[in-house]
Amino acid sequence: MVLPVVAYGDPVLRKVSQDINQDYKNLNELIDNMFETMYDSHGVGIAAPQIGRDIRLFVVDCSPFAEDEDYEDIEKELESFKKVFINPKKISESEGDEWKFAEGCLSIPHVHEDVSRPASITLEYYDENWVKHTETFSDIRARVIQHEYDHLEGKLFIDYISSFKKKLISNKLKNITKGNVKTSYKMKFPI
Repeated sequence: MVLPVVAYGDPVLRKVSQDINQDYKNLNELIDNMFETMYDSHGVGIAAPQIGRDIRLFVVDCSPFAEDEDYEDIEKELESFKKVFINPKKISESEGDEWKFAEGCLSIPHVHEDVSRPASITLEYYDENWVKHTETFSDIRARVIQHEYDHLEGKLFIDYISSFKKKLISNKLKNITKGNVKTSYKMKFPI
């Protein structure tokens, strides 16, 4: 089932999310719904706060990047990079040279800004079968994971841009909070 994406301005996007356990009600259905919502909105990742849940859960699918010339050397890895992250924790600070990339967010439609992020990140997390993993991710995969992880910490990509750029997009952000934005996917706007 496609769920509405929570828009910028909703307090759930600024909360630090809570861990869940294996008994979390309808977890498999929620994961399926998150993937369906992400695909419907043409995203490559979505975090639980973006559908109104303040829990530590996000899903990613980096396969759309496999068609990008910039990632020819990792095309095969990207084609199959579809993952569920439950209760993720950073176990080491992000590493590597920072690089800029124009990020966007389903909760902040039609806004894209260059954000610098480290080249890799190491996480400890559970998958959808509650198998524990410790993995280091790099390249565009690290970028997507860091973006979604930030959602669980109550951070948004616009928190990384300069105050000057924030001022330039302030009207767009106000319009989003008021529901004055059109998207091809369902959204839930702050009241």
